[in-house]
Amino acid sequence: MREPVFVAPGELALARAAALRLKDALNGAVRRYYIESYGCQMNDHDSEKLAGMLREIGYTQAESKADADLILFNTCCVREHAEKRVFGNIGALKKQKDANPALLIAVCGCMMQQKEVSAKLYKRFPFVDMVFGTNELHKFPLLLEEALRGNRVLAITDSEGEIAEGLPIARSGAFSTNVTIMYGCNNYCTYCIVPYVRGRERSRNSSSIVEEVRLLAEAGYKEITLLGQNVNSYCGDGGAVDFPALLRRVHGVEGIERIRFMTSHPKDLSPGLIEAMAALPRVCNHIHLPVQSGSDRVLAAMNRKYTRASYLACVQALRGKVPGLELTTDVIVGFPGETEEDFADTLTLVEQAGYSAAYTFMYSPRAGTQAATLPDQVPEDVKKQRLQRLNTAMAAILQRNNPKYVGQSGEVLVEGCDMRTTPMAYGKLTNFKMVYFPGGEEWIGTLQRVKIIGVQNNSLIGERIDR
Repeated sequence: MREPVFVAPGELALARAAALRLKDALNGAVRRYYIESYGCQMNDHDSEKLAGMLREIGYTQAESKADADLILFNTCCVREHAEKRVFGNIGALKKQKDANPALLIAVCGCMMQQKEVSAKLYKRFPFVDMVFGTNELHKFPLLLEEALRGNRVLAITDSEGEIAEGLPIARSGAFSTNVTIMYGCNNYCTYCIVPYVRGRERSRNSSSIVEEVRLLAEAGYKEITLLGQNVNSYCGDGGAVDFPALLRRVHGVEGIERIRFMTSHPKDLSPGLIEAMAALPRVCNHIHLPVQSGSDRVLAAMNRKYTRASYLACVQALRGKVPGLELTTDVIVGFPGETEEDFADTLTLVEQAGYSAAYTFMYSPRAGTQAATLPDQVPEDVKKQRLQRLNTAMAAILQRNNPKYVGQSGEVLVEGCDMRTTPMAYGKLTNFKMVYFPGGEEWIGTLQRVKIIGVQNNSLIGERIDR
């Protein structure tokens, strides 16, 4: 078992000292930042940490790029054409930089952890002041200090990234937020770049996680989502605490009403996790369980380490133990060598699993992954046609499944209010189903009891009832 590597206290102390120097140098002057974040919830949470460090220094958030003294792009390399999109957005800033040479432009994140991409960006855009990878996030004040001295920064290291506890976080939500429990991934799915840019798995100590959750509860947060590339393989406290045990410890924190988690790798879904979901009332009855394909042959080529049958057995076990469970997933179509028969297997699995939502993608090669070099790449027109068929199948499943909720009642954590016509509050049931019901902005952040009276597209329509 690999032990996690923690940031040396001296290294964090250096970054904190730099933050204090920068704050003193500002001396109350107004400086604004703007962060544009791409990709997953992990990236969004990293952006909250960057924002937290900037606010600690004395920066405030700008309304737009045009108002900012520092523009930071936190990049992702998972989606198709991500590099082209990021490069285009950075190139568009040249005029703003020419007009305001004091403007700082920084680019970080997963895409920059790919050395060939970060080197290309650094050379192509000489007006970019800072380029750094995922492993340098905790050193951000030191890097910013160098940039403010007029030095260009290029900081990409091969280390797998240390666990830095206690970084300030400027959370974007007031009642629901994320808590990272682990970093990296050991699975090396043949299509995925994440292990190469996020490193191998490192788990936080359970006491640090529980303390973070306790402080969030004191601050008024009602819902947390525990984050990891594969939360099922969480291995904290030197191997003494697995993920079900962590859920039980977090569940003991008073004040948190809902506990969610993502993402779960099917090969590591344990009976213990299913038992914990069934036994702990504040752990939500929803699980995101990416299947990627319904074909055993394609799953093997993807290095997913489970079969169609074992995946469906997990689904059956979950539904048998966790009342009202809803299941969401990720699916890739057009993986190299995928035949029409393979795709048909995916369609039938989707039917059998009965997902309430699916994030569906066409396969696109990622440089540095094994799948990018495989023969029998599927033509684009075939991938597009299969994606359309899959989405049509998913829509039909939703149309069949949603009416079962009519007449049921449950609690909705209100996320917002749609004011376009009659004010409609909206939020999710514990099982992740979205509900709209008549209500105003004063209910945002509260739990409201709602009875379902109808369905609309992918969501449910309700009416507020007394508890």
